[in-house]
Formats: sequence, structure tokens, C-alpha cells
Amino acid sequence: MEFAHLDKLTAIALVTTAALICGLLLVRLRQPAIVGYILAGVVLGPTGFEVISNTETVQILAELGVIMLLFIIGMELSLRGFKSVYKTALATAGLQILMAISLFWVVGAFMGWSIERVLIFGFATAISSTAVAIKILEETDDLNTPVGRVTVSVLIAQDLAVIPILLIISAFGTDTAPGLAVFAKIAFASGFLGLLTWFLSQREKLALPFTDWIISKPEIIPLAAMAFCFTWAAVSGLLGLSTAYGAFVAGLIIGNSDVRVYLHKAIEPIQTVLLMVFFLSIGLLIDVNFIIENWHTVLIVLLVVTVLKTIVNVAILHFLGKPWDRAFHSGVVMAQIGEFSFIIVAAGLASHAITGEAYRLMIAVIALSLLISPMWLAIARHLHEITLGKLDSAAKQTSPRKPA
Repeated sequence: MEFAHLDKLTAIALVTTAALICGLLLVRLRQPAIVGYILAGVVLGPTGFEVISNTETVQILAELGVIMLLFIIGMELSLRGFKSVYKTALATAGLQILMAISLFWVVGAFMGWSIERVLIFGFATAISSTAVAIKILEETDDLNTPVGRVTVSVLIAQDLAVIPILLIISAFGTDTAPGLAVFAKIAFASGFLGLLTWFLSQREKLALPFTDWIISKPEIIPLAAMAFCFTWAAVSGLLGLSTAYGAFVAGLIIGNSDVRVYLHKAIEPIQTVLLMVFFLSIGLLIDVNFIIENWHTVLIVLLVVTVLKTIVNVAILHFLGKPWDRAFHSGVVMAQIGEFSFIIVAAGLASHAITGEAYRLMIAVIALSLLISPMWLAIARHLHEITLGKLDSAAKQTSPRKPA
């Protein structure tokens, strides 16, 4: 069959079915379903069987998926729980970004990279995958442990950092010096978010207007949630901020209101579909031919980034007072590069801060990082156990023997 000649609806139906099958298969193998969605996109995309060769429509749906992802993150953020660990979380996320930029700065000095390229690579590498990390914590029964709470809080802080990062990258494509304007946007966005967080944390539940009427109409609840999300996203976009920022603010308000339970349950099916499309679109963007032709470079960058990111994560968490075992577990769980990194490098390409080749390299590395994340956790933990065993053995051999 010539897949390229399929009509659009048939192609979309085929890709959706393939994504579902791949997702179920990966879940069966105790891996995140999103890995299956990415694989389906690779197999059926432009460099695979070409079931979908034009990805513009999918990209639009993927952007909606990003908005929904931030909306859900804001809705699920417990301000009281985050408040107890926010200092560690924000410090860890800040140091992760700073270290990633520093490492790429050193590399860029030898490679002749521009400051924009260094920043984009640093930003993209520092961000971890919230979806994959939480799935791993669930599989290891660590989500509700101290390790899980610290890891999730750092992931939330990273997601918050995406908003000013996108504002900074959007300034790269302007012809005039955007420093003051960008600083003003970041200051406004951070200030408003801080005030909103403080306001919501001072009360039990926020009472929103028309909630009683909306709850009494079950068929309207999903539409009301979507309308609230996209209204805030649109207002944010009109103010020159990212639509993702508005979606996160909307989720934060709903998550601390008296209708959170109703709205969250209603939009779960919509969220699942849009996130599937988002990760499917990532697979469609992966250039398999580029990976085959440059597999040495892709493999080296992937291994260096994964190993160095693990070391940096563990070192930062231990530096901030976490015991070695907790720091190691959290650091390895966050070793992959996250879903928002795709958005960061795409924004960098749109602003002409990175080349098409650099974009394809980063897309390949990010996708492969997500794919190997569960495997890397198993390898790292095994090496950790072997190291601890050797250290214990050495300690016993060097300890003074008691007299007989």
C-alpha cells in the first residue's frame, strides 16, 4: 500500500491507532506510554512510512497539548505542599540551569557558538521530563516518599522556569535590543505569579463565580474548563507573554478553587488525547536519516548529557543538604531531558538562534533521552549498589581488628 496517497482522515486514524497500540505495549512493558507515542510518530512520520508527511496540523494540536500540560500542572500543584520545600526546589532548579549553561559555555568557547545558542542548549538540557519522572517514581513506589516529594517539587520549579525561558528566547528573533522589554515582561510575569500564589495560599478554597450553575450541568463542565484555560492563555498572549504562562495561571486558580475536583475529572480525557498528539508530533519531527548518518555524534552527545546531568543533579541536591541516597535517586530520575525542551529548541529555531542541523541534533538527543530514561535508572542504581558494596568491603578490610 502506498501510504503517501492516503487521505488525511484515514492517515490520522491510522496514526492514532498505531499510537494507542504502541502506548499500550509500552505500558505492558512497564514503560511510560509517552515513549510508545514517540515511537509511533517515528515509524509513521516523514522519515518512516510517511503516513503523515505534512505535520502542520499535528503541530497545531501539539501546541494545544503544551497548553493543556501546563494547565494540568498548575491545577495539580499543591501550594501548601510546595511551600514547605519551595526553597530547595527553586534553588535546585536554578543551579541546574546555571550549571547546564556553564557547561555549554565552555563547549561553545571551543566551538565558536553564539551566546544565544549556548543559552538555548543550556535551557533545553536543564529541564527534565515531569511526565516520565513521575511515571518512574510510581513504578518504584517512591512518589509519596521523601525522594518523590523532593523530585516532584524540583520538576514543578523547572516547569515554572520554562515561562521566563520562553520569554527570553522570543527576544532572540528581534532586530532591536530587547533587554529592557524582556526584563519588564519577566518581572511582571514573576510578580503577578508571586502575588497570585501568596493570595491563593492564604485561603482554603477560592470561590469562583457561576460554579454552582456549571456543576449542575455536567455536559458544560469540560467546555467551561477549556474556556477558562484558553481565555487566560489568550489574554497572556495578547499581553506579549507566552500562552503557556496564561494556561498555568488558569490551572493554578482552578486547582485552588472549590470546583477543582469536578473540572479536573472532566478534562482528563481531553488532556490524554492532546498529550498523546503532543508526543506523537515529537516522533514525527525526529529525522531518522539524520540519526543514522550522524549516529556517532548523537550517541556521544546523549551519553555525555545523560551522565553529566546525573552527576550535576546528585551534587546539587547533596550540596543543598539531602542525604547521598536520596540525592542519588532523585538525580537519576531527573537525568532525562524533558518535553518542554522540545518547545525550547523549536523556539530557538524560530528565532534563528540555532541552525536546522543543531535543531535536528537536539530533537534526536531529547527523544532518545526520554526513551532510555527507565533503562538508565536501572543501570545507574545497579552501579550505585556495586559501588556501595565495594566501599563497605574496603571499610571492613581497613577497620582495626579487635584483639582475640
